[in-house]
Amino acid sequence: MKTVLVALSIAACAAAVQTAPGSDGRTTDAPLWDTGTFSILGFDPASGEIGAAVQSRVFSVGNGVLWADANVGVAATQAIVDVGYGPRALELLKQGLAPAAIIKKIWDDDPDPLPDNWSKQGRQFAVMNLKGEYAAYTGPKATDWAGHKGGKFCTAQGNILAGPAVVSNMVEAFENTKGHLSQRLVAALEGGQAGGGDKRGQQSAALVIVKKNCGVWLHNDTILRLQVDDSDEPIKELKRIVEKWNQRRPRSVTPDCAAR
Repeated sequence: MKTVLVALSIAACAAAVQTAPGSDGRTTDAPLWDTGTFSILGFDPASGEIGAAVQSRVFSVGNGVLWADANVGVAATQAIVDVGYGPRALELLKQGLAPAAIIKKIWDDDPDPLPDNWSKQGRQFAVMNLKGEYAAYTGPKATDWAGHKGGKFCTAQGNILAGPAVVSNMVEAFENTKGHLSQRLVAALEGGQAGGGDKRGQQSAALVIVKKNCGVWLHNDTILRLQVDDSDEPIKELKRIVEKWNQRRPRSVTPDCAAR
């Protein structure tokens, strides 16, 4: 019986991996702790910058969701989250694995230590490499509404959402917004909120963008990292800070950093 359950779990994971535009929704009962979140991973081929943004009715959501390494790519870990998925995804990107293979390996290797109240069946995560190639997974026990959708150089995912319009709006906003990657990521969060967002409301938001040696100061890969940890309107506040940054947009002192 155990072998059958493992086989079914692996099949469910494979079915939920997304590597091309589309969407996948999951529904289930609420988990033991609050988890609702929506996030987006995005790549700008013109600048070579890669980044991610997130919003949730959870305090300081950026601390557990967003992962970035300018050498390899970005990841998001959420829903019935195992935060260890983030550093593990970056490690596997360093080994040269494709995002879809990373999603499957991490989920398959998860020992599911708390199956009764924090099941791996409710994990949601996404991975993107420096080419903008990505994959995402939404477990069948991620809290309703949960799902993900991909576009060109972006993937949006979320749980405890008002509905699929949240992730659809995020992709549309990212693809149709002009300007710096930071502005496109914020526009995606605004789109998700306009689609209903987290069913419980808003509290925190965060954003990270990286590119090798292109951060301000020397030997710094971080273009921008921002967190709004507790606010009635975290996306609005995040946008205010992003626009302030874009008015000046500090440049790296590293000579070999390509112009943005």
